Amino acid sequence: MLKPFGIVLVFFVFVSCSYFKPEAKPEAISRVGESYLYKSDIADLLPEGTTKEDSLVIVQNFINRWATQKLLINAAELNITKEEQIAFDELIQQYKVDLYTKAYLEAIVKREVDTSVSNADIKAYYQENKENFRTNGALVRLRYIHLSKEHPKFDLIKSKFFDTKKSDAKFWETYQLQFKGSAMNDSVWVEMNQVYQKLPFITPDNRENYIAPGKTIQYPDSTDVYLVKISNVIDKNEVSPYEYVKSTLKELIINRRKLELIKKFEKEITDDAIKNKNYEIYK
Repeated sequence: MLKPFGIVLVFFVFVSCSYFKPEAKPEAISRVGESYLYKSDIADLLPEGTTKEDSLVIVQNFINRWATQKLLINAAELNITKEEQIAFDELIQQYKVDLYTKAYLEAIVKREVDTSVSNADIKAYYQENKENFRTNGALVRLRYIHLSKEHPKFDLIKSKFFDTKKSDAKFWETYQLQFKGSAMNDSVWVEMNQVYQKLPFITPDNRENYIAPGKTIQYPDSTDVYLVKISNVIDKNEVSPYEYVKSTLKELIINRRKLELIKKFEKEITDDAIKNKNYEIYK
C-alpha cells in the first residue's frame, strides 16, 4: 500500500511529464519542436482530380520539406552567431523595403506612364543618340531561294529572282511554297549567324567571298541550288541602321519616361512629407 507521500510523488511525476510534453493542437498534422503544421496549411495543396495514391505522396513530401526546413532553421539559430543573425535580419528587412517599394512604384508607373511613342519621337531619339548604337557584328539585307535543280520552272524562277519586280508578287505567292527555303524580304536587316544557318555554304572563313553589297550568288550542291542576292551590308562597329534598332529605341524611350516619372514621384512624396511635417531632419 502506497503511503500518501508516495501517491503525491507519483502524481507529481505524471503531471510533470504531461506538462513538459507539448500538447497536440487541434487539426495539427505534424510538429517540430513548438511549431505545428495544420490541415489548413495544406488545404489548397492538392490539384483537383488528384488520385488518392498521388495525394498521399504529395502531402508526405510537403510535410517532410516543412519539417526539414523547421529543423534546419532551428539548428541555424543555435549555431549562427548573434552578429550574423543581426546582419541577416537587416538584409531581410531591406529586402522587404525593396520589395514593397518596387511593387508600389511599378503600380504607379503602370497607371501613369505614357507608352505611346510616335515615329517622330523615335527618329529624334535615334538622331541624338545613334553613336551609342553601334553593331556588335555585321548586318546583312538579302533575299534567297533554296530549290531543287530539277524544278520544272527553274529558269523562270531564276530570271525573276535576280530581276524582281513588284508586279511579280502573285508569281512568288504561287511558287514560294514549292521551295525548300526562302526569304524574299530584303528590307530586313539580319545578323550573320542567321545567314550561316540559312545558307550553310557561307561560313565565317569564306564570308568575304559572298557577303558584299549588290552580290548575286548561284550556288549548287548535290541536288539543290541556292539563289542569293545581297542588297546591303553593314560591318561590325558601324552605326546600326534605324530600322534595325527601332523597337529597341521605343523601349528605351518608355523606360526613360518611367525613370523620370519615378524621380518626379519620389520628389513629390518627399516634398509633401516636409510640407506636412511628416519628415524632418534634426541638426
